[in-house]
Amino acid sequence: MKFWLFMALSILSVAPRANAQQKPTVLVEGLKNPESVAIDSQGTVYVSVIGEFGKDGDGSVIKIVDGKAVPVAEGLDDPKGLVAFQGKLYVADKTKVLRIDGTGKVDVYVADSAFPNPPLFLNDIALDEQNGTLYVSDSGDLKGDSGAIYAISPKGSVSTVLTKKQFPELHTPNGLALDGGAHLLLVDFGTGNLYRIKLADKSVEKLADGLGKTDGVVWDQFGRLFVSDVQGGRVSAIARPGAKPVTLVEGLKSAADHAVDQNSKRLVIPDMAAGQIVAVDISVPGHEVNETPLPLKTAVAFPDLKWTGWDAESADGRVNVLRPIVLTHAGDGSNKVYVATQHGVIHSFANDQKATETKVFLDITDRVSYKDETNEEGFLGLAFHPKFKENGYFFVFYTPKNAKLTNIVSRFKVSADDPTKADPASEVEILRYEKPYWNHDGGTVAFGPDGYLYVTHGDGGSGGDPHENGQNLETLLGKVLRIDIDGAANGKNYAVPADNPFVGKDGVRPEIWAYGIRNIWRMAFDKETGTLWAGDVGQNLWEEIDIITKGGNYGWNLREGLHPFGPKGVGPQADLIDPIWEYYHFDTGKSITGGTVYRGSLLPELTGAYLYADYVTGRIWALKYDEAKKRVVENRPIETQNLPVLSFGMDEKGEVYFLTTTVNGQGIYRFTK
Repeated sequence: MKFWLFMALSILSVAPRANAQQKPTVLVEGLKNPESVAIDSQGTVYVSVIGEFGKDGDGSVIKIVDGKAVPVAEGLDDPKGLVAFQGKLYVADKTKVLRIDGTGKVDVYVADSAFPNPPLFLNDIALDEQNGTLYVSDSGDLKGDSGAIYAISPKGSVSTVLTKKQFPELHTPNGLALDGGAHLLLVDFGTGNLYRIKLADKSVEKLADGLGKTDGVVWDQFGRLFVSDVQGGRVSAIARPGAKPVTLVEGLKSAADHAVDQNSKRLVIPDMAAGQIVAVDISVPGHEVNETPLPLKTAVAFPDLKWTGWDAESADGRVNVLRPIVLTHAGDGSNKVYVATQHGVIHSFANDQKATETKVFLDITDRVSYKDETNEEGFLGLAFHPKFKENGYFFVFYTPKNAKLTNIVSRFKVSADDPTKADPASEVEILRYEKPYWNHDGGTVAFGPDGYLYVTHGDGGSGGDPHENGQNLETLLGKVLRIDIDGAANGKNYAVPADNPFVGKDGVRPEIWAYGIRNIWRMAFDKETGTLWAGDVGQNLWEEIDIITKGGNYGWNLREGLHPFGPKGVGPQADLIDPIWEYYHFDTGKSITGGTVYRGSLLPELTGAYLYADYVTGRIWALKYDEAKKRVVENRPIETQNLPVLSFGMDEKGEVYFLTTTVNGQGIYRFTK
């Protein structure tokens, strides 16, 4: 936090004011100089309490229980920055870092003698949740001459991140927050500036200024950034990178080192001079997002449906999991539902909740490679030709058994003597991918309103895009392609549309429609607007939703979501398209399942909403994007049974379903009142 002189000035110069944004809720009061808030995975709110500035032994850490301050640890000096990690608290206490266990036992985690230079005023502390590294700011002599930032390894060794010698503009470093895994945000109390530090080379970029006597900086789970101004008694919000800071709350006596309560969607703020902890709802003025739950739930669709040829137990007595991976329709007026399994069977059945049995439309398990240990392979994509009723064509994406590290897109045709079945012998290979690893296959195939086939494949797998395929326009990996499957050219069973963005450019694959993709797990066109939506699975920290446009570069592997990725990571750039929405791994989910825009009639409250889910947590949301405002205006959760969502699909009437793994055959779910 801050030092006593400025705190005294703030008390004199900043009178309490009415908050035009919202009135804070007091969580607890009667504290003597509360400085920093940390919230653990269980939602418990912890607060460091300095006591009297400069007086050793009267500091403490408390937790808030039923509106009361309950002591956790006492006898500290001037505790400030506080983080919770793996059942322990870490606190910057004057010239040392302390660790507090679940019983309240305090030990010195890092003594002052362990720092490269003796610290004078340890202030904020931040955590890299991926590897346990702590970052701590030393505000130095408070005059702008000796501040520094240090990194503390999980074993307690200390190294220097930044000093004034390296960065002469450094004045009084204070609030810290990770920005991705390889960059650190810093707010400088002395200058009111917000900086990003690239940890690989210690280079510094200024992101914003004029933020006041800055104290804390923190992200919420959807990538909104909050900065507190201790002297001005306010918290500013930055809705997304590059956006202008706006005031979230003001009128406090001294807003210190705040934290986000992800469960309640509130910002918890120590009002130091007032001796209170207060909370405000996260609703960024000018960037409001409706996050209230929808009055909907999920239910099994087609509860009596039996899957022809599938049994819950294999011939050798093992559990035989059904993995429905695509649900779609043929657009032929039949209102049939088609569901493909990852093992390579396409089932069809009447779109009737009382349906009792599927019919096998196509079985190519003899040529599809699927194994649980490489479960991003297998049968992954299915799309019916827009003129299926006339020509009987449909297209599939799958991993073949007869070739290693390969995926293919093929065309099949309905059987000549039975229009309810496809002919397995009619396969014509359209496109072949060769990849370095088994994962990140993507696999969606979808026809656009222009009649062309759009195909997506991930970056080739492993982690971090080691071959940098996402930005390489000479490979089809990490791309969305657009091809004309009604034509043929250059010895291929498809043609390239003349208006593709890279046609005629040397060293570029002309099939590419968009690039900078990590691993789109499901993309779909809005049947009303033609907009192409995609959920791109993140690497370490952030999941993202993109609207795919012609020639767009979506940043991978330079960016992950709205954040720089890795040592080569960059901030927002004009030639990189940031996602319209993101969410954080550690408290929301870990693997996005992209969905589709609802255009049915049974649930008008969903009309125009993009339905998506997280595969790991099973959470589902309905998101609305305002095209005129160019921003998300709703992200409303739907009550679920926390099932792993493999995919979303739409029937011919525009009703949306989601698919999950099942051992009892009930793998299709719908939304209901």
